[in-house]
Amino acid sequence: MIIRKRLTAGVCVLLATLAAGLGTALPATADGPPTAASPKVELVLDVSGSMRTRDIDGESRMSAAKQAFNDVLDAVPDEVELGIRTLGADYPGDDRKTGCKDTEQLYPVGPLDRTEAKTAVATLAPTGWTPIGPALLGAADDLEGGDATRRIVLITDGEDTCGPLDPCEVARDIAARGIHLVIDTLGLVPNAKIRQQLTCIAEATGGTYTAVQHTDELSGRVKQLIDRAAEPVITPVATEGAGSCSAAPELKAGLYTDRQEIGKHRWYRVDVLPGQELRASVSVSADRAVNDDYGVLLRALTTHGREIVRGSESGTGRTDVVSTGLRYPRSGQDTPDDTDVKPAAESVCLQLANSFSAPASVKTTPGMPVELTIDLVDAPDEAADVAAFGLGRGWWLLGAMVLTGLAAGLLAGWISRRRVAVWRTN
Repeated sequence: MIIRKRLTAGVCVLLATLAAGLGTALPATADGPPTAASPKVELVLDVSGSMRTRDIDGESRMSAAKQAFNDVLDAVPDEVELGIRTLGADYPGDDRKTGCKDTEQLYPVGPLDRTEAKTAVATLAPTGWTPIGPALLGAADDLEGGDATRRIVLITDGEDTCGPLDPCEVARDIAARGIHLVIDTLGLVPNAKIRQQLTCIAEATGGTYTAVQHTDELSGRVKQLIDRAAEPVITPVATEGAGSCSAAPELKAGLYTDRQEIGKHRWYRVDVLPGQELRASVSVSADRAVNDDYGVLLRALTTHGREIVRGSESGTGRTDVVSTGLRYPRSGQDTPDDTDVKPAAESVCLQLANSFSAPASVKTTPGMPVELTIDLVDAPDEAADVAAFGLGRGWWLLGAMVLTGLAAGLLAGWISRRRVAVWRTN
């Protein structure tokens, strides 16, 4: 009897253990794949002595920054983990060595408690130096870990005062870590030297520089940058265009990278279904010394070589990137009435050409960087302009232009003869 009771108790314990194990294991499978990591943003605010200056909407720069921060903290998306770091907030003395270490994390990167963050910002008062370089290094450390997107937003009214640690070199070192961290800079003073330094910091990591002189501009721009951090990141797919349409790779909707030599053509193919609109755009970067006056051409053609539509852009040496794009809407009338029959896709050839030239000393290989975006959306019911349908649709547009020109010529000739006849009569 005792043995039977013990056996029964043991079986109950075993069943309870299995049930507990299953209970903890089931949610992991029922919830499906793990969600994406929350994007991380750290706002780096300059609290140096110069922020006392009253030149933003009649208030001090510090007051404008606090007001903008309150607006921004109210609008931060729930999925964003946000932190705040300061520079020049604590040390008011003259010792450079101490002043250039004056940076600390005011609010840790993580889920946002809006009240706590606002309270922390409200206690700030303009104090010391402008150690931008050390602050950027500290912010990069604050954002370490995980696979989430990372963004630093630097807000300052001056250039770094803590050389020889160049903040531009610091930004390059951060970019070289390969952690995909972007630094955006906002300058509160429209000074050429400050703009040059902040632009260099931003460009080193693929970020942006913005000059702001009003409180609403500051809050609006910071909100944009935080929202941008929350957007899903698209990783470009490397592809290799061919020398002809027949050998071209078939591309789906997405972002692609390639290389194109000076004066050479690259071909790609996209299948467009009835009722779809092809939207293609391309950017070519002049990553070497090239001659002035150049252009980029993107054409959509049929597989038989008939042009459908084109987009082109030119430059004069004042920009390092030239971009253009095109749209091709395909009518949905080609769709068969029988729903069981799959509509036929039209293979559209995309030709990329450039008119760059360079001195003989410049290497032509590898080719210049190319970024190609392909998108397929629902075509509009009616085209916004006749040019969207291109000359390849039966040459009707060319015929209309010829007939219009002929009619205009006949009308002008008749009016001229009429006027001459009236003049002779009088």
